[in-house]
Amino acid sequence: MNVKSRHHLRSDAVTRLERTLADRFGIDIDAASYERVVLVDAPYEVVLADGDPAVFSIDEEFAPTVRGANAYPPERRVVVVDAGAISFVSDGANVMRPGIVEADPDIEAGDVVTVQEETHGKTLAIGRAAVEGRAMVGESGMVVESIHHVGDDLYAFAP
Repeated sequence: MNVKSRHHLRSDAVTRLERTLADRFGIDIDAASYERVVLVDAPYEVVLADGDPAVFSIDEEFAPTVRGANAYPPERRVVVVDAGAISFVSDGANVMRPGIVEADPDIEAGDVVTVQEETHGKTLAIGRAAVEGRAMVGESGMVVESIHHVGDDLYAFAP
C-alpha cells in the first residue's frame, strides 16, 4: 500500500473521531497526535494514533482497525465467533450465522462491527452487519460482510 498523502488532523476532526469511536464502539482513544493517511488505490483512509494505524475511515465512517480494536477493545458493536470460525474470518471470509456465539443486540443492519473470537476476546475482523444483532445467531446465512481482517494489506500497513 502506497501513501498518497499524510496530514495531522485538526482539533475539530480529532474531537469528531474520538466522539464517534466512543459513541459507536465504546472505545476511548486518547492519543497525543493523530494523522490522516490517504492511500493510493485503497477504499479507505487510515488514521494514525500516536503513529499506530488504530482507526480507518470507510464510506466517511470511522471504525477501529483490527490492531486498533485489539489495543482499545470495543464495548459495543461486537460480534463473537466460535473457534471453528476463526480461520475463515481471519482469512477474510464473511461471517456466517452458525459460527456466531453472541452479538450486541443493538447492532443494526449496515453498522460497522468488530468480530472477536470467544476464547481470548481478540478482534479478527471488521465488517458491515447484513442483519440486526438480534438476528445474527442462528442456523444459516451470511450476517457480517468482511471489510478488513487479520493479515490483509491494512493489517500489514506500517507507516
